[in-house]
This record gives sequence, C-alpha cells and structure tokens, in this order.
Amino acid sequence: MGKDLAEKFHAARRVFEEADEALGFALSDLCFHGPAEQLQLTENTQPAILATSIAALRAMQAEGFPAPNFVAGHSLGEYSALVAANGLVLNDALKTVRARGRYMQEAVPVGSGAMAAILGANLELIARACEEAAQGQVCSPANINSPAQVVIAGNTDAIDRAMVLLKERGAKRAVKLNVSAPFHCALMKPAQDRLAADLQAVSFSHLSVPLVTNADARAIEDGEEACQSLIRQVSQPVRWLEAVEFLINQGVQTFIEIGPGKVLSGLVRQIDRSVRCVNIEDEASLRFAREALAD
Repeated sequence: MGKDLAEKFHAARRVFEEADEALGFALSDLCFHGPAEQLQLTENTQPAILATSIAALRAMQAEGFPAPNFVAGHSLGEYSALVAANGLVLNDALKTVRARGRYMQEAVPVGSGAMAAILGANLELIARACEEAAQGQVCSPANINSPAQVVIAGNTDAIDRAMVLLKERGAKRAVKLNVSAPFHCALMKPAQDRLAADLQAVSFSHLSVPLVTNADARAIEDGEEACQSLIRQVSQPVRWLEAVEFLINQGVQTFIEIGPGKVLSGLVRQIDRSVRCVNIEDEASLRFAREALAD
C-alpha cells in the first residue's frame, strides 16, 4: 500500500517519513511490506490508509492538479479530506486515527458485534427491519452508501435476525462483512467518548475548501464544526448517498478518489452514472487521471 507512490514521488515519500516520525514506528515498512495480519489491525489500518491517501494527494499537488472545489471522505476518509482542506495537520490526523482504530476495536468484545451489507433494498425497508430485529439490542443502518447498498451494524444476534427479515422481504442479498467491530452504530459510543477527548485537544483550522460531512451531509468550513463532525460520526451512520447527491446538486461533475482502491468511485457511479470518476492510488492511476481530466 503506497509503495509505488513513495518510490515515484518525493512529496509522497515525505508523507510516509512524516507518518513514521509522528507515530514512532515504521508505518511505511508495514504499508510497503506487511505482514498483512499486522496491517489489518484496525489501529494500523486507519493510519496506513490515511498516509497513503495523503501521499496520493501530495503527488497530485506536485504534478500540478488543480485544487478541489469540495472535499469529502467516507468514515476514516473524512480525516484525509480535512487534511486536504488544511483543517487538520497530518501529524495530528495520524495520531488521532491510530487511537480511533484502537478505541473502536476495544469498544465491543470480539464476536459480539457485526456488520452486514444489504443490497437491493430501500433504506425505509432496511430501517424497519432493523427496528424489528433489535429486540432490545443495537441494530441500525451504519453506511448509507448508495440507493442499492446500505450497511447495517449492531449486536451479532440482531444483525443475523435483520438479515433473515430482509431476505424474506425482498432484499437481493444480505452479506455479513469481515470486520473487526460494528462501526457507526450506538455500540461505538464508548469509542466516541474516548475519541472526543483526543479531538478536543487537537487544533483545527478554518477549512480552505468546504467539507461535506458524514454526519450531516452538508458543507462546512469552520474548524470547530469539523471537530464535532468527526466526534459524532463514530456512532452515527455515514450518509454517503446524501453527501454525493449534495455535491452533484452543487454542480460537481468530476469526482477524484484518492487512496487505496476504487470503492467510492463505484458507489458514486451507482448514485449517478452521468458524473466522471477517477481514482489515484499509484503512478499509473495518477497519469491516467491526468489524461482523463484533460479530455
């Protein structure tokens, strides 16, 4: 993860050097060489994805890509978006997301929480099934990703009940996800409380570019509002569908996804196939994006 960027772009390599310095261990070596089981630990995954995303951003900037009109990120990606908008410095973001990953993992005993992707069912149907399946436990929409995809989270038994109900009521698929904790639901409240103390000790600046938040799916520029959004998003659903619709309504026609993978590009296309999406995660994709955007 990120190795090609670091090898090809000095600005990207410097990001990984900053990450190693900030965290006090060789995150770069973990990103580039693994082992996978260590990289997959949430407290390592989160700073690794953040560092790789900002490395891609710095490479773009070094290559003369224009500044964005808006920024947005999905869950952890909201930290990358804030760094891109100059609302949060990289050093603070890296330290905070490493703690965030640990707090989330420790909030719920292993095996007692779960997440499942529900495909081909509308949000109203999913929300009703979650309410019925809860039976005194937690079960709720966690990632509202697109019209065709919603992820639910909560206690394992409640998620299992919701999956059965939704299959009975016409959902095309209900797939249990291989995740370490049930993110973006009420079970994350202990993690949210711990993270709030960390975030409130960090300095946030006025944003140079509007951020469309996960928690409210609206644009903000105030640093304190950004801090509060990061706190609330821990236990609240990621409103990605609404965020993308907001951006399109603001006239955005080109989305550039930075960091490992193309998941968000796929979700944006599910929401509106008329917009243009490119991703940047290595030198090849950066060159392709530059050519595509020049057309």
